[in-house]
Amino acid sequence: MTKDNSFFNKVSNDRISARQMDEMIGLARGLCADGTLNQSEVEFLQGWLAASLSVSDQPLLQTLWVRVNAVLKDGVMDQDEHADLFETLQNLGGSEIELGEALKSTTLPLCSPAPSVTFEGQQFVFTGTFSYGQRKDCERAVLERNGEIGSLTRKTDYLVIGSYATDSWKHSSMGAKILRACELRQGGAPISIVSEAHWCQFL
Repeated sequence: MTKDNSFFNKVSNDRISARQMDEMIGLARGLCADGTLNQSEVEFLQGWLAASLSVSDQPLLQTLWVRVNAVLKDGVMDQDEHADLFETLQNLGGSEIELGEALKSTTLPLCSPAPSVTFEGQQFVFTGTFSYGQRKDCERAVLERNGEIGSLTRKTDYLVIGSYATDSWKHSSMGAKILRACELRQGGAPISIVSEAHWCQFL
């Protein structure tokens, strides 16, 4: 009987998770529809996430919950926080997404084999949605290790792609940056394209 209960509980939880992700995708699309986010919309999203996480432990929702709380912590959403959260929601609303799954590395043009990551004097660019924190948190980790942050050019040493995205990344806001890095690399620029998980191993 216990085994049967466990099975039905799992099926029920999976259905709840699937419904939540469908709602999250729809919500993300709605919030981004007018091309911007305001304070009340972010507060509404915070409330929705709080209610959703009370019945689920979806990793992706937990990541977004942490991100939204950080944005609202001081009561003011600055320009960088707005850009970061808006891009995150755009990526989530871009297409169907597997439940809490990190994007399969096989769908990305990552360097293979993945190179060692060094920081001192190396220039980094970040794109996507990160488990580590907001993009500024990732950039701070690089600066603390004497690395550099810049825009994507032939001087870029590493493009780091966030863990959470959709399989249709080419059509998301981060797609143009990834494709541009591929073009630069094919043109002889020494750019390494690595995943967030790989980058984190060297922190």
